[in-house]
Amino acid sequence: MKELKFAPVQGSEYAAQHDALFYLITALTVFFTLLVGVMILYLLIKYRASNKNVDRSNRIHHHLGLELTWTIIPTILGLGVFFWGMLLYKDSRTSDDNASDIYVVGKQWMWHFQHPNGLRENNELHIPLGRPVKITMISQDVIHALYIPQFRVQFHTIPGRYTTVNFTPNAVGKFNLFCTMHCGAQHSEMGGYVYVMQPDEYDKWLANGGNRFTKKADTMVESGRKLFVENGCVNCHQEKDTYRAPSLKGLIGKIRRMNDGRVLVGNESYIRESILMPYNNVLEGYENVMPVYPFTEEEVTQLVEYIKSLSGVSSEQRDARAASAVGPAKRRDDVAKQNNDANITKQVEATSAEEIHSEVTSEL
Repeated sequence: MKELKFAPVQGSEYAAQHDALFYLITALTVFFTLLVGVMILYLLIKYRASNKNVDRSNRIHHHLGLELTWTIIPTILGLGVFFWGMLLYKDSRTSDDNASDIYVVGKQWMWHFQHPNGLRENNELHIPLGRPVKITMISQDVIHALYIPQFRVQFHTIPGRYTTVNFTPNAVGKFNLFCTMHCGAQHSEMGGYVYVMQPDEYDKWLANGGNRFTKKADTMVESGRKLFVENGCVNCHQEKDTYRAPSLKGLIGKIRRMNDGRVLVGNESYIRESILMPYNNVLEGYENVMPVYPFTEEEVTQLVEYIKSLSGVSSEQRDARAASAVGPAKRRDDVAKQNNDANITKQVEATSAEEIHSEVTSEL
């Protein structure tokens, strides 16, 4: 006979704390339900209409001690449960400084994972035992919800906004992965598995690209850098601020003031919105001349990682500018025509491919 299980195995450090709170709430619910139920049943029987042996002449309309008891005790218990849950929620939303960053794109009807070194997985996720993991999620179409029951973690993936979950796996094995938000006709098929591996095995698996027969993937930073160069972004966003665009060095955490007076903080969401909808956040002192690029969510996450990696090393900017010297004007002209923006066209004509090439050559 199989063992009767009341809950999935505890596959993360968070799971034990979650279960303790869950069982406490369940115990309190059962206790007070039985207490109230038994008292109601007792009073119904004792004071039934046919019972003539009870004194009904001195009815009690209030009892201060009883009223304080059933008010204060449940209030204390309720607040205790609330603050315990608040602390657990805070822990699940706070990432460790050494956590492994994994990006997830949810789309009908699959989960697409990407590791920091560029390795990609579909409906499967491999992670190491005992290492904190931060999953940054976004949806490409409708609202989904990433749920790993053995880890007791679940959160929505929303179009146009990053959400995160954090956990530390503490058991090796194969665990379930579900979508718990109805997302269309094949919602029930949107699932997969999470594989927790020993750290040394995971490092080997990661180094081999998840498959010894496949070519090792570019890291997310490398992929983002290629996109940055190939789309001509480096022609405007250079090492230092120019009249065309600000530098992206040290953007993360920097306070940015917009033309409309708003003050924003440079983070992943700010970068994403500035890439997909540059007209929403025009930096103070600049005009709305950046075209709209049709990047996918996967490409946006790669660009975000590249921009985060910029640490002021001028060689990166010089290399990117040199690589973009061939044909940048044509690429920018194509984007300008697509967006039908006369201001962009004017900026494009100001800088030719020959000028960029000569500038790079002189620096080298």
